Amino acid sequence: MKRTLPIVALAASLLGSTAYAQLLDLEKDELTFGFIKLTDMAPLAVAYENGYFEDEGLFVTLEAQANWKVLLDGVIDGQLDGAHMLAGQPLAATIGYGTEAHIITPFSMDLNGNAITVSNEIWDQMKPNIPTMADGRPQHPISASALAPVVESYKDQGIRFNMGMVFPVSTHNYELRYWLAAGGLQPGYYSPQDISGQIGADVFLSVTPPPQMPATMEAGTIFGYCVGEPWNQQAVFKGIGVPVITDYQLWKNNPEKVFGISKEFADENPNTTLALTKALIRAAIWLDENDNANRPEAVEILARSEYVGADYEVIANSMTGTFEFEKGDKREIPDFNVFFRYNATYPYYSDAIWYLTQMRRWGQIAEPKTDEWFMDTAKKVYRPDIYLQAARMLVDEGMAAEADFPWDTDGFKDPTPAADIIDGIPYDGRAPNAYLESLPIGLKGEQIIVDSKIQG
Repeated sequence: MKRTLPIVALAASLLGSTAYAQLLDLEKDELTFGFIKLTDMAPLAVAYENGYFEDEGLFVTLEAQANWKVLLDGVIDGQLDGAHMLAGQPLAATIGYGTEAHIITPFSMDLNGNAITVSNEIWDQMKPNIPTMADGRPQHPISASALAPVVESYKDQGIRFNMGMVFPVSTHNYELRYWLAAGGLQPGYYSPQDISGQIGADVFLSVTPPPQMPATMEAGTIFGYCVGEPWNQQAVFKGIGVPVITDYQLWKNNPEKVFGISKEFADENPNTTLALTKALIRAAIWLDENDNANRPEAVEILARSEYVGADYEVIANSMTGTFEFEKGDKREIPDFNVFFRYNATYPYYSDAIWYLTQMRRWGQIAEPKTDEWFMDTAKKVYRPDIYLQAARMLVDEGMAAEADFPWDTDGFKDPTPAADIIDGIPYDGRAPNAYLESLPIGLKGEQIIVDSKIQG
C-alpha cells in the first residue's frame, strides 16, 4: 500500500520539514514496512498519514502481512525493511529459537492492548465461580481459578480444553500462560523434541491468526483466546464471547509490540534508522497527547481497509479509553492502549528480560541460563542508544519535550510491584533467575524437560 499525499499536503509537509526538521543524510529513503492488522500498529499508520515519515525524507510503503512468520521472514530476507513485531520475535530470532537472525528494536510500540476472551458457553460455566459487585456485575480482575473447575469438568468428559494464541513467542502466549498458571492451571511446556508447548498441559494452546480468532471460537475449535484488539471487542459485538480480563488488569502497563529491523539494516543505514525512529516517536506522541484527544481520528485511520479494516465502533471501544466486557458492561480503562505515556516507546532491557524469562519458564529456552546471559541477550536486541539519539534530535528540533524521555535510566524499569500483577508476585528485571524461582508453576534453576517430564 503506497499512497501519494495530495500535492498541497505534500508541499506543506516538505515546507514544514525544512522549517524545523534536522534532515539526515539518508543511506536509503524508500522503505517498505510490514504490519499485522491490529490496532497497535497505529504508530506506523499515523506516521504515514500525518506525514512524519516524509518530514524525515522517507518514502514509505506499508504492507499488511498474512501472519507473524511471514512478517518475520520478510524482514530477515530483506523484502521488508522493518516491521511491527511481537516483542518476542527479535529476541527468539537472535537466540536461534525458530528462525535464526539478529533482529534489533530501537522502538517499543505500545503498552497493554490485549485481552483474554472465552466463548459464551464457557463464560456461563465460569460465572458461578466469580464474585460479583453490589450492582451484580462480575468483580474484576477475574482469576483463571474461576476457569479451573470448567477445565476439570471437560477433562472428566475426555474433552481437550483448547485455547488460541497468536504465535509461540507472542506476548499473547505468555500472557495467557501467565493467567492460567496464576489460577492453578498448567498451560504446558516446550522441549527441543516437542515444540507443541502442550507437554503436561491442562489447557492446550495453539496458534490462530488474530483476525480468525472470533470465527475459530464460534466454530467451537477453541473455547477462548488471547489476542490484541479489535478481535476481543469483535467477539462482544458479534455476541459470541466475553473478554474475562485485559492485560492491563493482568499486569499493569506491560510491554507489547516493538518495531523490528535487522541488525544488518541498522548497521548499514544508521541515519535511516534514526529517521524512522524519529517519525515513530512523533506518531506515538500524537496518539497520546492531550489526554488521547486524537484517538477518534486515529480510529478513523485504523478502520480503513488498508490498515485494520474493522468497524469504527469496534476499534473505538478500546482505543478511546473504555473496554466492553459483556454487552452493556463497558468499563473505564483509559490505559488499555498506551503509545507514549509512561515511557512506552523506550526499549527497556527489563522488558526484554521478562520475555526471556517466560521463554525459559515454559521450556522454549531448554537449558538454565545465568542472570548475565539474560542481560547480555537483552542488550543485543533492545537498542535504547538509538532511541535516545532520535529523541534528542526531536527535542532539539522543538518537536518533543525534554521531560518526556528517560535520559538517565540504566535501561531497567523500577521493579513491578506485587499489586500490579494478578498473582501478586513482583518482577525485577535485574534478577531474572530469582524471579523464575518465585513462580509456582514453570521451570526454574537447573530444571529441564526430558521425555515429557521435568527433571532437576
